[in-house]
Amino acid sequence: MQKRDDRLAITHLGEEQSKYLNAVVPPVFMNSLHIFDSMESYAAREDEHAYVYGRVTNPTVQILEEKVAALEEGCMALAFSSGMAAASAAILAVCRAGSHIICMRDVYQPIKNILNRYFIPRMGITVSYWDGLDLNELEALIQEDTAMILLESPATFVFTVTDIKGAAEIAKAHGVKTYIDNTFCTPLYQKPLTMGIDISMHTLSKYIGGHSDIIGGILIVKDEELGKLIQDTIRELFGGILGPMEAWLAIRGLRTMHLRVEQHQQTAMIVAEYLENHPKVERVYYTGLKSHPQAELIARQQTGHTGLMSFVLKSEPEKAIKVVNQMKVFEIGCSWGGFESLALCPLIHYSSEELAFLNLKERDKGLIRIHCGLEGADVLIEDLEQALREA
Repeated sequence: MQKRDDRLAITHLGEEQSKYLNAVVPPVFMNSLHIFDSMESYAAREDEHAYVYGRVTNPTVQILEEKVAALEEGCMALAFSSGMAAASAAILAVCRAGSHIICMRDVYQPIKNILNRYFIPRMGITVSYWDGLDLNELEALIQEDTAMILLESPATFVFTVTDIKGAAEIAKAHGVKTYIDNTFCTPLYQKPLTMGIDISMHTLSKYIGGHSDIIGGILIVKDEELGKLIQDTIRELFGGILGPMEAWLAIRGLRTMHLRVEQHQQTAMIVAEYLENHPKVERVYYTGLKSHPQAELIARQQTGHTGLMSFVLKSEPEKAIKVVNQMKVFEIGCSWGGFESLALCPLIHYSSEELAFLNLKERDKGLIRIHCGLEGADVLIEDLEQALREA
């Protein structure tokens, strides 16, 4: 069961019905600007929460930010127009030209893309990659100019789990800021800021939104000074704030998130156990399984597992494409976290060098990633069974 404080934050925090005609649901503030009673009041703007212009702050966006900050136990949250806008803002706020970054090898691929395509060639940033497992190796990678460590746990594809508290302690000892993509677990099942992480990020498109109808991202910090830097220097000047309609939809999604992720988890556990016992399946990657090699660490830092997993067949990698194409309920799509079940072969076109970089083998080219939606475990197992049989 979710904590009482989490449930109250989801349902009521940040909402002041008396300010908007006692409506039980806050309105969408679609305005681009706010007006003042006089030039004196406009010039003063003594209230730091005063609304002036939509590129800076918005009342609907701020309600969302208050809720997510409370859920993550941070002092401040900042919503952006996409997850990548949020991630890029975090890097820009922490790093300078010539800084050194340590990045987990299996973070979200677009993070590595923006490092390789922009931050390295345009800002002279250097990057060292880490497997996310060996803390001694992490410490050895830290240099005099290391500014940031980029983490994701559980990580993409094979759901490697990083010792979040251990990594944060090493970083703090060297004055290095830490960032983590916490989208998989949601703020309900993992709270990285309580383990020493400086910046936690969520893609609003996934479980917070929950309905596959918005794009957005959000950063949460424990340090108000860092939060103000991200807000006033990065988000305001680069103009990456989340739109008010998207914020309203994210607030709507938050209200049922604790119910949805619990159902996603229950379904995924049944599906993962079914796959683990299937004669055609070589291996299942899911943090909820007792067979996960990091089960002890997972139990220490996660309280839930949600609906995303991967599995590898015993046959040649190309057979995975046939299995996915044969699925009827699982649709083919790159995202996850919505109401629908999805399947994909994300590594099928990876080269041997790309697989080796991720510490994966040739057989992993046939890895099938699935997201278990809200259709029901029996429906999804029936679909998987016919796909594995027919293909």
